[in-house]
Amino acid sequence: MDMALFLKAAGGLPIVASEGGRLVHELDRAGIRHITLPLASKNPLTMRANIRRLADVIEEYKVDIVHARSRAPAWSAFFAAKNTGAHFMTTFHAAYGLGSNIKRFYNSIMARGERVIAISDFIARHIQENYAVDPARIHTVPRGIDLFKFNPDHVTAERMANLTHNWRLKDGLKVVMCPGRLTRIKGQTVLLQALAKLQRRDFLCVLVGSDQGRVDYSAELEQMATDLGLEGHVTMVGDCTDMPTAYMLADVVVAPSVVPEGFGRTAVEAQAMGRPIIATNLGGMMETVIPGETGWLVGAGHPDELAQALNEALDLTTEQRQRLAMRAVSHIHSHYSKDQMGWKTLDVYAEIFGQPVPWAMLETA
Repeated sequence: MDMALFLKAAGGLPIVASEGGRLVHELDRAGIRHITLPLASKNPLTMRANIRRLADVIEEYKVDIVHARSRAPAWSAFFAAKNTGAHFMTTFHAAYGLGSNIKRFYNSIMARGERVIAISDFIARHIQENYAVDPARIHTVPRGIDLFKFNPDHVTAERMANLTHNWRLKDGLKVVMCPGRLTRIKGQTVLLQALAKLQRRDFLCVLVGSDQGRVDYSAELEQMATDLGLEGHVTMVGDCTDMPTAYMLADVVVAPSVVPEGFGRTAVEAQAMGRPIIATNLGGMMETVIPGETGWLVGAGHPDELAQALNEALDLTTEQRQRLAMRAVSHIHSHYSKDQMGWKTLDVYAEIFGQPVPWAMLETA
């Protein structure tokens, strides 16, 4: 979505092909063509039909670059580009599990682009270590966020009051926020263990995110909070449509993932809002958080380390919080804006052509 909007603003002709979803209306509103196809399917017959349809789109719009962003669509996009002579490139978003030789082969499509964008140096290393890719073809382009949206000055008191009411936040309790879908790999159980170790109960832990049908896991978290003596100090609020305001309500944001994330938007968004961030020293978050300056990095799956960091964050003075906020906001503005992501991606497009880009791109997701 972000790149399609940026391409159009830069004078290009972006076309997005995907299974559809809630963002399609935003593309329509921006006047960007969206083509709905069953691109997530791994069925060979469906994929063959996708190849034909994508090839028709490429020829109809004289598409120059097909830019694939996930594995199943990438296979169809690869052959459609090959059949039409369009350039093919990819963005590698995650350290996909390797498993069997079949799984490794399936993943390998993301490393077959003329150029491969890695969303972090961690992902760039993963590509080089596991796939036969010339390092010259790999470009690290970190994900960017909307710095107008994620701006503390743009969150109104009314928005904060409404969310405080909806979440039933109590005065006098500091908010420990953990955004992210409720799943074991996000480390919510480790966070609860760390909170139980604190010799204080002046906090409310807010778990922001859906269980996406994992009702057994959300029930486990509720029971775990009770068993650890955290009853009344942990709440699950589901998805939030106003994350900038959510961050503004937090005294500290925690990203306790126990597996490496390719990038980790939570850490970047929290810093953009001037919030102290505690993240695990895994994956892309090791690159976005500056320990001792913009937040803390702790060992994954280590509740003792996390508890110590939580105590330090919750005990920050007003002056210390202000200094940390200034450093964090400056850090994110310097490295992780949507515009920076857009221009760096256009540089990769230009490299494919070896000259200024003629601008017709098909994004597949």
